[in-house]
Amino acid sequence: MPPGALPVRQLAAHDVDELTETAHKILADSGSSAARPELLRRVATSATRLGETIHRACRPVDTDDGLYVLRGLPVDDGDIGPTPSSWATAGDSAAAWDVILLLLATAMGHPIAWEGQQEGRFVHTIVPSPGHEDEQTGASSTVLLSPHTEDAFHPGRAHLLLLACLRNHDAVATTAASIRKVRLSPDDVALLSRPVLPILPDDAYTEARSYTAAQPPKVPVLWQTGSGPTLRYDPAYTPLDEAPADYRAAYDRLTAELERVSVAVALEPGDVLVVDNDVVVHGRVPFRARYDGTDRWLKRASVRVPGRRSRPLAEADEHGYGQTALVALV
Repeated sequence: MPPGALPVRQLAAHDVDELTETAHKILADSGSSAARPELLRRVATSATRLGETIHRACRPVDTDDGLYVLRGLPVDDGDIGPTPSSWATAGDSAAAWDVILLLLATAMGHPIAWEGQQEGRFVHTIVPSPGHEDEQTGASSTVLLSPHTEDAFHPGRAHLLLLACLRNHDAVATTAASIRKVRLSPDDVALLSRPVLPILPDDAYTEARSYTAAQPPKVPVLWQTGSGPTLRYDPAYTPLDEAPADYRAAYDRLTAELERVSVAVALEPGDVLVVDNDVVVHGRVPFRARYDGTDRWLKRASVRVPGRRSRPLAEADEHGYGQTALVALV
């Protein structure tokens, strides 16, 4: 994406100081960035006390782009240490960023975690991991991570996704495409608004992928709201070969349109990409991981926005493949 084309919300120096000082104080008092109940309570209380300009920067996504970059937070490449080899070995690496992300997420809504992913952590480590290069998960590298709705298989998925860049020496791009910018015929919209196919759990959810207690629910890809269309989309985990030909053709046209309007965003250290998960699908271009401590390193937080009505009511009846979301209530 050309410089300046992506919506950017710049944090002022006093906002950066307030966020980092608050995060370091919480971390020092808690002794760890692990989101234990006491830490979450401290984050919730502290988030309400953040300055007005921080809360203004955390206001809802307000353009058809469906995303923005929160910019201005500093990252010292030496201080954060080497890029972990996987989320499981990350521990408290760059721990202050876990708390900063939780503060921002809490200013936007309710942070959520998943019992079945990264041991229920509220902030996920996203790094390339040996043995996972070809998967359709954040641990991959050599394959294109297909554009998708985050946790599309689950009715309790996040409304907002926060991706904080700690290291990106190779300018590896995150891709993003907004449903508000595509052009589809009324017939295609009608077809894709029907619940024809399920979306299956991705490879990051081992227990969910083996769930057999009930049939996978069929879900619509598109949904119309008062503010415009939303989508629920993950072609890598959608059994498209089971659909009628006209539906597959409409799905292919949607895919082509998302590709047409897609942008590539090479995040810089300190950037926090905020994505409306109801409006934007995101992915990542392929890259060659070195596994030498200098690879791309992101942290991710997921947020539910209370009272938001952007999804079909029928989603409430879905079983979610047995996965339970953990919600940090404010």
